Amino acid sequence: MIARPRPAANGRAPGLPYDARVAYRPPFVDPAYVMVDAPHPATLEESDLLRQCEFTNGRVGGPGGQHRNRVETAVFVVHRPSGLEAQATERRSQIENRRNAIKRLRRRLASHARTLVSRDVHACSPLWQRRRQGNKLPVNPDHEDYPGLLAEALDLVVARRYDVAGAAALLGITMSQLSRLIHHDKGAFAKLNAGREACGLPPLRK
Repeated sequence: MIARPRPAANGRAPGLPYDARVAYRPPFVDPAYVMVDAPHPATLEESDLLRQCEFTNGRVGGPGGQHRNRVETAVFVVHRPSGLEAQATERRSQIENRRNAIKRLRRRLASHARTLVSRDVHACSPLWQRRRQGNKLPVNPDHEDYPGLLAEALDLVVARRYDVAGAAALLGITMSQLSRLIHHDKGAFAKLNAGREACGLPPLRK
């Protein structure tokens, strides 16, 4: 269960630095996402992520020849805390399929699972600080860093009720850079615009 932060007697969120200009406002929780405990699983080291997962192997039909059906090379993975799943069946090597399944699970976690973060105060992760170049954040969506960056961005955007400009300011990048980062994942971008529409905001352009 996610512990919801409660404001202290002075109106500030517990553990957050004081800023007289910012009154504490609780983060928005969108039921369209699966809520998970922090740190976000897409940002975990592989060994830590695997401890939260359950793997099964199997056989699948389709392209690949008879050998593909004789050996259980398909890999299916479930992230137990969230219930989110991923699979890889296209390779004849179980090792390669396992690697691809983990990669796909990270992307799915980043786009479909949220952790509760402050909507007004954000300390960028070491990964974010390392990848950011001025007010830009260049990243290839196939790079191993992408799921962690996407998860951090979406956690903040959702907490702010889809205020992308405000989230971008806290993340130290431009709104267009943040939009581009999310747009790399079509499913995440679609959920972003659906959330904005539900909050009465105009959709972002692709």
